[in-house]
Amino acid sequence: MPITGRLKSYFFRGLAVLLPAIVTIWILAWGYTFIQENVSVYINRGLVRLTMVVKGLNWHDESVRKVWSDFWIRGWGSVIGFLIALVGVCVLGALLASVVGRAVWRLIEGFIMNTPLLKRVYPYVKQVTDFLLTQDQQKKLFSRVVAVEYPRKGIWSIGFVTGSGLKKVVDNNVEKEFLTILIPNSPAPVTGYVIMIPKEQTIALDMTVEEAFRFAISAGVITPGSQQVAALPEPDLENKQ
Repeated sequence: MPITGRLKSYFFRGLAVLLPAIVTIWILAWGYTFIQENVSVYINRGLVRLTMVVKGLNWHDESVRKVWSDFWIRGWGSVIGFLIALVGVCVLGALLASVVGRAVWRLIEGFIMNTPLLKRVYPYVKQVTDFLLTQDQQKKLFSRVVAVEYPRKGIWSIGFVTGSGLKKVVDNNVEKEFLTILIPNSPAPVTGYVIMIPKEQTIALDMTVEEAFRFAISAGVITPGSQQVAALPEPDLENKQ
């Protein structure tokens, strides 16, 4: 192999090793910065003001306020606001898990759903966030992963089982068990096509919902270890000639 080919191979091999770590760190850094700039900064300003009031300092004294702000808002003290924000989210989750919390949240959602503009946006945003962040919701919506011949015979597509078919279709085919399947789009698997098909025409796959999502988002590049084929088939050059 020529030297340029080796360098190219080494470069892409190193990139393949470093890129996942770099992207992961970038996402975490972006999330931290977003929370700091949009949530933590207000918490830290409140802490500065509360501390100055407790210590009997004059809030309107610009020089004193600057000294406190340099540490609590622009310095290392800003981490406190970030930690308080995380703890606040956990406390909110614990409250919403209680009977009283759920009742209060239902009242808030009822108000949102009766607001003309919000009711057109909120349900769809909630559906997506519930699916991405709530494990129970994923299990409820997508029970298992199957392979089905779609859109025609001989072409196999991955699908999520979401139900057992519509009543009228099932009643007209009493001898068959039907499945409702979502065929996801790539790279946006939360959208796709819904089909009803006899269960006998599907193949149950040994994949979790998360693995199937990664498979769809990556356009088939990321395949679970248990489902990987030994190697790609060689191109049929003879037929092309």
